Amino acid sequence: MFTETWLILAIMVGVLGVIFSQGALLTLGVLLLTVLPTAWLWDRLALRAVTYERLFSEKRAFVGETIRLTLRVTNRKPLPLAWLRADDNFPEALPLVERQLAPSPVPTRGTLSNLLALRWYERVSLEYQIQCARRGFYFFGPVVLQSGDIFGLFERSGRMPQIDRLIVYPRLLPLPELGFPGKEPFGNTTSRQPIFPDPIRTMGVRDYLPEDSFKHVHWKASARQQKLQVKIYEPTIERQLVVFLNIATFPKIWMGIAPERQEHAITVAASIAYHATQHRYAVGLVANGSVPDGDQSITVLPSRDPNQLMHILESLAAVTAFVTVPIEELLLVQSPRLSYAATLVVVTCVVTGDLLAAMIHLRDAGRRLALVSLDESFQDEGPPGITVHHLPETQVAFGAGRWDDDGR
Repeated sequence: MFTETWLILAIMVGVLGVIFSQGALLTLGVLLLTVLPTAWLWDRLALRAVTYERLFSEKRAFVGETIRLTLRVTNRKPLPLAWLRADDNFPEALPLVERQLAPSPVPTRGTLSNLLALRWYERVSLEYQIQCARRGFYFFGPVVLQSGDIFGLFERSGRMPQIDRLIVYPRLLPLPELGFPGKEPFGNTTSRQPIFPDPIRTMGVRDYLPEDSFKHVHWKASARQQKLQVKIYEPTIERQLVVFLNIATFPKIWMGIAPERQEHAITVAASIAYHATQHRYAVGLVANGSVPDGDQSITVLPSRDPNQLMHILESLAAVTAFVTVPIEELLLVQSPRLSYAATLVVVTCVVTGDLLAAMIHLRDAGRRLALVSLDESFQDEGPPGITVHHLPETQVAFGAGRWDDDGR
């Protein structure tokens, strides 16, 4: 409609110039009839063959690190662009160094705007530094591009839907820096290859002996044989450690959330997992939190896979403050599914009577347990047979750097 109006106006000006023998009007009409189609075609082709890329120096980082982001805009056609505006959608939780994001209609999001001019077949690169201030999964995009003709008569916009992801892991810190003892924080491991009966791997049955526990009785086999039979388990030499993370920061969910305490508990859980992998444990993670838009507890079964630590850190990066189930219930439900060779380490900001009762029940069943308490109101030595560590709630300020592989 706008183009048709300009064309009608140009024709009217040219006709009036002819009728009244006005050379200026005739010249103006001819110019308009020449410029308008050119501007219209320029506008139609402006965003064609234009690419927009985000290049991260790292796709995974730790809290406290700074990574480099390169925005690469390329005009892959012989038609130059007098102007090009790019409005990219960024997460507000990851601030840019020396650049502020403009407000966005989407909560927790901001807009990075850039105005460029590109010649034919020209590529422009813009570099920014991103501060990884908080753990999480972060998404960049989409971007809206706007451009038009060189005369400023027309403009058009296009939405490029590509999304790029950046994962920020929780910090990894040496256990002594968190307040753990310097040696054997989860019990004696002097034997390099301890042998454990694994209840998940049943080899067969045998006759019951007086020293056998009733929990190992195979009742169906006993009924067939008309005498008590017990299960024979396949032995395993694999040392396992499973971290049970309590996302709750108060005894009752309705009491709210203490974000700083929660982040500290996640840091402790991540550091324990890293410590265990360095000491050749098969490590697992169970947390009573969920991933965004989910309602299921997080479970990473123990494994010595080379990528196991990455899977655990990704789970901890994604975990939200939503508590799916009380930690004591999760502990009782998940422990039967884990090998008896596993050490169960509970990391919690709040120690309740129900949690201690659940741990005592598992201790009596022969499980090996450790309690890592960030609850300053709980200073007891803990039940006999359960290793207890009392850690300061704010031992390390948030935003510190990562723990490198050499322990620094």
